[in-house]
Amino acid sequence: MDTQQIKQRFGIIGSSPSLDRAINIATQVALTDLSVLISGESGVGKEVMPQIIHQLSARKHNKYIAVNCGAIPEGTIDSELFGHEKGAFTGAYEARKGYFEVANGGTIFLDEIGELPVPTQARLLRVLESGEFIKVGSSKVLKTDVRIVAATNVNIPKAISKGKFRDDLYYRLNTVPIHLPALKERKEDIHILFRKFAADFAAKYRMPAVKLTMEAVELLTNYSWPGNIRQLKNVAEQVSVIESSREISAEILSGYLPVVNVNQNLPALYKGAEHTDLSERDILYKVLFDLKGDVTELKSLVFNIMNNESIQMGGAKKTELIQRVKRLYEKTEEQDLISEEPEVYKPQILQAERPITRHEEVEEESLSLADKEKELIIKALEKYSGKRKKAAEELGISERTLYRKIKEYSIDN
Repeated sequence: MDTQQIKQRFGIIGSSPSLDRAINIATQVALTDLSVLISGESGVGKEVMPQIIHQLSARKHNKYIAVNCGAIPEGTIDSELFGHEKGAFTGAYEARKGYFEVANGGTIFLDEIGELPVPTQARLLRVLESGEFIKVGSSKVLKTDVRIVAATNVNIPKAISKGKFRDDLYYRLNTVPIHLPALKERKEDIHILFRKFAADFAAKYRMPAVKLTMEAVELLTNYSWPGNIRQLKNVAEQVSVIESSREISAEILSGYLPVVNVNQNLPALYKGAEHTDLSERDILYKVLFDLKGDVTELKSLVFNIMNNESIQMGGAKKTELIQRVKRLYEKTEEQDLISEEPEVYKPQILQAERPITRHEEVEEESLSLADKEKELIIKALEKYSGKRKKAAEELGISERTLYRKIKEYSIDN
């Protein structure tokens, strides 16, 4: 069966080379029993690939079960996957078969595998390696012959580095990787998909299908589609139902496309589209350093103004300058910046009646992370009257780490 026939059979629309490659890999691996890991952003249609693999395999006449690992509570997922015995836990009034027992001889699709709890990952690894599992509340080892296809929209190697995913399970699942491209990487398919969805909704709601103008097609194609195919389908349905006109202009279409701002609501550190993993403490330090730069810049501005204008000025001009400086100070105080340097910065402003000479320098603050960390620890301890547990919670660290830091910085407590 060639690629085009597979697309028609499973309702896949598009001619993107990256999409064709993913289908080709799925077709070839279907004839084996190798584990497959499908990756791609949310909404790209990852659920279609395991169906292709199952239907083209020798297991096609047996069970196919799709499991959303992120939708099952952590306390019950072991029971769902592996089953349980009567009385194994509260509410287990009778024995129950798990998915691995029910799907024996077939295929299990584990969607959102990255959300699987670490203890459950160890059980899954045993199934992959030996085909063995144990029901919850039992000591009897059972065997199963199941083909596992997994999918994820998270960066598994990054999850491994954080200790949230087992590396041995990842390498076992990732025998054959399949990556589905995001919709923004398939620009040639966007308009075709929109027309297909518009035709489907026209038939569903018994109305003429909407059509896009050339400008609207260009807008549709160049949009980033963070929700991928799922979002495109929703937009097509909204336009089909809400708009009375069947010809959709770019102006009308733009009302259905949310503005995507990649710089919005990001943490202090940001490099392009790559999200940097920072602890709360690292982000706090970065914010403090940014504020320190603003304070220094403001002090430099005040110094230059006063140095250039206050040597030969009359009383009225001098009063006006002082008012300008005070306004700058009050604005800074509102932003909680002045709290960083109460003894250095404030006197220089409020004592402006003494002219500042060119030989005076604006004192710089320390850029040392250790100094900032020590300062924050001291403030937290003072805030909670030396109670380490509450201070540790305020700082976002463990009490043991706080104790070590107190020793390291020789802080009296």
